[in-house]
Amino acid sequence: MKISAIKNIANIGAGTMGHATALQFAMHGYSVNVLDTSDDALKQGLEKIKNDLKTFSEADILSESATEILKRLHFTTDYKEALNSADFVIESVVEDMTVKKSVWQEVEQYVPDDTIMATNTSGLSPSEIQSVLNQPERFVVAHFWNPAQLMPLVEVVPGKQTSQQTVDTTVELMNRIGKHAVPLKKESLGFVGNRIQLAVLREAFNIINEGIASPQSVDDIVKYSLGRRWSLVGPVASADLGGLDVFKNISSYLYADLSAETGTDPTLSKLVAKNKLGLKTGEGFFNWNGDEGQKMVQQRDKELLQLLKADLAKQKKSKK
Repeated sequence: MKISAIKNIANIGAGTMGHATALQFAMHGYSVNVLDTSDDALKQGLEKIKNDLKTFSEADILSESATEILKRLHFTTDYKEALNSADFVIESVVEDMTVKKSVWQEVEQYVPDDTIMATNTSGLSPSEIQSVLNQPERFVVAHFWNPAQLMPLVEVVPGKQTSQQTVDTTVELMNRIGKHAVPLKKESLGFVGNRIQLAVLREAFNIINEGIASPQSVDDIVKYSLGRRWSLVGPVASADLGGLDVFKNISSYLYADLSAETGTDPTLSKLVAKNKLGLKTGEGFFNWNGDEGQKMVQQRDKELLQLLKADLAKQKKSKK
C-alpha cells in the first residue's frame, strides 16, 4: 500500500487512546470508521472527540470547522462495515496479547489484501501478534503517546516479518496527520520511550527509597534541569555537546552505584500492597485528596496544547 492510495481509515477502539487517534485522522482529511463493541462505548468516544474539538477550536488550532471534521467520522459496532474498504487500520484495544491476537485475526478476514494493519500497543511484541496472521508483512506497531491528541510522538515498530514498505508508509502517514513519527530499526521489549522512562523511574524510586530526596524534590530536579534540556536537545545529543570524555568519567564511578533492580520494583510493590495507587485512589507518592490531581492534569494539558500549537505553526511555515 502506497501513501497516495490511503483514503479510508478503520479505527478500532473509541476509548482514551482510540478516540484521539480517530480524531487525528479526521482532522487531516481522512474518512474514519470508528469501531467498538457497543453503542455506549461509541457514544462516549464521540463525546470525547467533541470535547477535544472544542478545546482545539478555542486554541485556534483547527483549519476547518468542527462540523466538517465530524462529518468524516462514522461509528459502528460491525466489523465488516468498518473494515471492508479500509486502507489503513489502527487498533487501540486493551493491552492483552490474547485479545490483540483475536482482534487482528478477525480484522484480517474483512480488510483488502493490501491494507496496512497497525496496533497502538505500548510494548507488546509485534512479532508475536503477527505470528497468527496470514499476511504478517503488512502488520506494524504505531505507538501513540498519551494523551494522543496532544503528544506528537509515534513510535513505528516493525515485527520480524514486517516489510520495509509497511514501515515507510506508516511513518509517512503518521507525519501527514501532524505527528512526529520515529521508526525503530527492530522491535525491543517496551520499544524505546518506555525503556528510557522506566530506567529513569527505577532510579527515581531508588532515590526516594534510599531517603536521598523526597518525591517532590526528585520531580523538581527533573523538571527544572533534564526535562527542559531534553525537550530541546535529546539525551544523546546532550552527551555529545557536554563532551563524551566527561560522561565517560562520570559513568566510571556512578554506574556501579545506580539501581540495578530487576523484576517488580520494590518501592512500587509496597505502595500497591497498601492500595496507594496514585490519583485513582487518592494517594501514591503524593496525597491526591481534593481536586489537586485534576488541576495538575488540566494544567499539563493546557501547556501541551500550547506546545502543539507551536509545533503546528512550525510545520505550516516549513511547507511554504
